Amino acid sequence: MSADGYDFAAARKRLRGMLAEKSPDYPASPSREEARAADRALIQSGALSESQLVALYAAAYGTEPVEEEEFRTPEPFPDAPYDFFNANGCLPAEWDADAITFLVVDPYDLEQLTFLVRRTWKTGAKFRFVRRTFLERLSSKLQSLEEENEVMELEDENTLRSMAGEARIVRLVNDIFTRAIELGASDIHIEPGEENVAVRCRVDGVLTEIISTPLSQFPAIASRIKLLGGLNIAESRLPQDGRTNIQLGRQELDMRISTIPILTGESIVLRLLNQEAISFDLGILGMSPTHLAQFRKLIQIPHGIILVVGPTGSGKTTTLYSVINQLNDNRKKIITVEDPVEYKMAGLCQMQVNSKIGVTFATGLRSIVRQDPDIILVGEIRDRETADIAINAALTGHLVLSTLHTNDAVGAVTRLLDMGVENFLVSSALFGVLSQRLVRKICPVCHGKTTDAAGNRCRRCNGSGYKGRCGIFELLTVSDELRAAINRSASSSELEAIAVREGMVTLQEDGLAKVRAGITTPEELNRSTAEL
Repeated sequence: MSADGYDFAAARKRLRGMLAEKSPDYPASPSREEARAADRALIQSGALSESQLVALYAAAYGTEPVEEEEFRTPEPFPDAPYDFFNANGCLPAEWDADAITFLVVDPYDLEQLTFLVRRTWKTGAKFRFVRRTFLERLSSKLQSLEEENEVMELEDENTLRSMAGEARIVRLVNDIFTRAIELGASDIHIEPGEENVAVRCRVDGVLTEIISTPLSQFPAIASRIKLLGGLNIAESRLPQDGRTNIQLGRQELDMRISTIPILTGESIVLRLLNQEAISFDLGILGMSPTHLAQFRKLIQIPHGIILVVGPTGSGKTTTLYSVINQLNDNRKKIITVEDPVEYKMAGLCQMQVNSKIGVTFATGLRSIVRQDPDIILVGEIRDRETADIAINAALTGHLVLSTLHTNDAVGAVTRLLDMGVENFLVSSALFGVLSQRLVRKICPVCHGKTTDAAGNRCRRCNGSGYKGRCGIFELLTVSDELRAAINRSASSSELEAIAVREGMVTLQEDGLAKVRAGITTPEELNRSTAEL
């Protein structure tokens, strides 16, 4: 019987009529406790057996009769502990997407239980009446089963900890880290398949497999990495995120760890943040002399917004940190709000987004402007609220640096307008947009041939033909003519035409210049700019 929309009042009235036939003294309008006491009295007097009373409950509420043999082997409910249901005098017997079926001993809490189920699990409730003695035996079995499961989970966790500490696993994981560092990888992907575990590294933006190990080693590898990241090694059903610092020889490595459940186990991704290896210098990003001079002049403005745009993995964070590094001196107060803080830099106040406690880009930025900053770095402008606060900060004397996910420089203007920012605010606050991509550079040893002079696989580039990356750029400086065009809601193509007429070099043009200079290849340029 589904409780959704059921007339409990009519059912109670029917039940009282049935019970009054068995005992003329049965109370006419009893409370829940009075009804329970009257029902017990009927059994104690011999007027009804417990089974007969349960049958009357079922008849009054229109439920199916219960064959107790159906439920002699209880199964723990996955979404709540035994104690929760024991306290409410019921046990879940069956469940699916539509409803939870409960075993109950009387009907006097059904309305409250129905409300609880709807609020907690957003589903319906069904009820089957059983004898109290049967429910107590079932409860005892279920409690014992849960206690056994807790012991098994503890034993499993101890086993995983022991496996994670084995010397061979420690060496294997360290070898993975060492190999990734040697290759200059930005990420490590560890993925169990049907038979093996594939370990791949993202080198210069492209994934390359470096190790394949037996599937039997995956639990120990996963546990080792989870221990390093402070994650729950016994939890494999839910996504987890962590961070750790490790020392490999003389090198300190900062790692962000992410795990998600997949059909074959867990996918583990480690983002490698080598604090020592990276250099935040505008001069080595790959800008042409003209671009570099224009951009260095642009970032000297005392207030306004400068945006760096491009897809994920295009080097926006490195560019922003390089800007901050150039502007960072004791005469300026610089505050950042990031998600997460990837690199620690002296002289900055760095704030990390934490949505769990309400610290978002918008709330963080709102607090930062009260800290008397000269320069504000916002990791990303994701919504109208963040955009409004950033623009207000720029118009009130602060230099605001941030990123957007757009394909080109002109797209940043369109994106802000699409968020609902007024045209005149965009034209007044925005001073420049740097659009960028990363392209792989031709290997200086094999010159893209993938093998050395002896015909062996090139060790410098691992046979890929490329080693390292540099940026290709498109710098939009907002002129008076562009401000007027933004105010009259000019199209993207018109804005780009004005910018090009004023001397803007497009991404493709900058990329072709690097192809002609022998820095990269046409294929690599096409790969990185395919969406343009």
